[in-house]
Amino acid sequence: MRMNSIDQLSLEQRVGQMFMCGFHGQHADEQINQLIRDYHVGGVIYFRRNVESVDQLNQLSAELQAIAAEAGELPLMISVDQEGGMVARIDKEGVTQVPGNMALGATGNPAYTLECAQILGHELKSIGIDMNLAPVVDVNNNILNPVIGVRSYGENAESVAAHGAAAIKGYQSRGVAATAKHFPGHGDTAVDSHLGMVTVPHERNRLEQVELLPFRRAIEAGVDAIMTAHVIFPTIEPEPIPATLSRKVLTGLLREEMGFDGIIITDCLEMHAISKPYGVAEAAIRAVEAGADLILVSHTLQDQVSAVEAVVEAVRTGRIAEATINQALERILSWKTARCGQWEHTFVSMEEDDAVPNGSDDEDGVAFSTKEKDELPRSLASIESTLDEIASNSITVVHNDGLLPLDPEKDVYVIWPEVVQRTEVDEPWSHTDSLGVALSQLRGGVREHKITTQPTYDEADRILKNVSEGDQIIVCTYTSAGHLPKGQQHLVEKLSEKYSLIVVALRNPYDLLEIPTPGSYVCTYENTPAVVRALSLVLTGELQPTGSLPVSLH
Repeated sequence: MRMNSIDQLSLEQRVGQMFMCGFHGQHADEQINQLIRDYHVGGVIYFRRNVESVDQLNQLSAELQAIAAEAGELPLMISVDQEGGMVARIDKEGVTQVPGNMALGATGNPAYTLECAQILGHELKSIGIDMNLAPVVDVNNNILNPVIGVRSYGENAESVAAHGAAAIKGYQSRGVAATAKHFPGHGDTAVDSHLGMVTVPHERNRLEQVELLPFRRAIEAGVDAIMTAHVIFPTIEPEPIPATLSRKVLTGLLREEMGFDGIIITDCLEMHAISKPYGVAEAAIRAVEAGADLILVSHTLQDQVSAVEAVVEAVRTGRIAEATINQALERILSWKTARCGQWEHTFVSMEEDDAVPNGSDDEDGVAFSTKEKDELPRSLASIESTLDEIASNSITVVHNDGLLPLDPEKDVYVIWPEVVQRTEVDEPWSHTDSLGVALSQLRGGVREHKITTQPTYDEADRILKNVSEGDQIIVCTYTSAGHLPKGQQHLVEKLSEKYSLIVVALRNPYDLLEIPTPGSYVCTYENTPAVVRALSLVLTGELQPTGSLPVSLH
């Protein structure tokens, strides 16, 4: 369907265009077919459950667009949460595993952030993905934050703003919409809004200086979309309702005061901070009333259908003005026609020699490539070299009591947590690259003991029996949410009673606050392959780390 006027769309079509939904197959299943054909849904979100390979995902994108075209619907906007680092829905060959935000923040160089966004934006666009639900521009200044953490560039608002603006430029220079999230800010929280309600109680001056600053910079950078937070801000909204459902937040603050004229997208309405107190259908109505343009319902068909039907009925009964729907549609259609060229959607294959543009300096002194300068290709080997450079500039030695670099004459005993966990949508996630393997490629005398992220106290006792007096002991810790697991704490405590340890925090730099002070403490912010390679070189003294902590450890 080709149309520039919303007058040609029925009410059901207009409302359907305001919904972005997920489904559970690696091919177009009954759920997504029904949503597109019967409920006119205009957006699709991918999760890891949808991904087998890059070629398969490319075909899936084309299949979904074909379904929409055959049904006489508008082209789809297809999105994904590909933040980088530890949050990557697509972790298959053909899509670069770029560093996460806190690793980039530790480099102190927004040019790296822009370069990563350019690389990733090019790859996503090539497989039919037009919107990345990134970057996270929350300022993580709460050490107990269980859901943001290393997804943030750090605790300094100016730094977060600079990196966020760079990411936005990078994605959008490749025709992929960037999405700054989670407005007005999810960084200073100690509860995961997937699980319950969250409040940020600060006064307006503080919000302006910290939480809101990166979003203002994102708007100045021309960000296409901003995602809402299911967080209560009593200073802005006196009623105890989350920002996603607050007209004072979305329309009063974001639209009218801050001047944002792009797409406002909700975080998923199935998250418990919304679904439990309101229900998904009622929350969808309230979000539209508040000023949201795009409603995200990620998983359950029943919730998706009830939400679309509820909004249609709310318009029919006069609860939602038809003009509100039309205004949202104008933004969505403008995005589909102008920004991302969805009317002429094409797909390109990902070959090893596909061009990824080199950067040049823009007026801000940040490497930035425009579409007119896409002539210079970069090979995958060049991209890998860039990732290694970023990793080496992100690894942070917080303190070192003479244990680093490793003594080549002594054996090394590595304790490595195997990360096999499940997210809030029950998706398995793992990385197989271990430090022991990487070190063994550089030197001999390396032993490795793999543990789970929740080791038992008995397992800690077994490790103590295996360690020799002459070993150099490296304990790698991994925290995915809030506190370091008790089993890892116990292991470090027991080993610290007898040995001077090198502790490497593979994700959360705050692990140091929950263990005895080790002999040396290193932060990597993630355990991606490039980081593990760089870490092994740092530990052996072949590489001098230059990363700086983007958060405070106190």
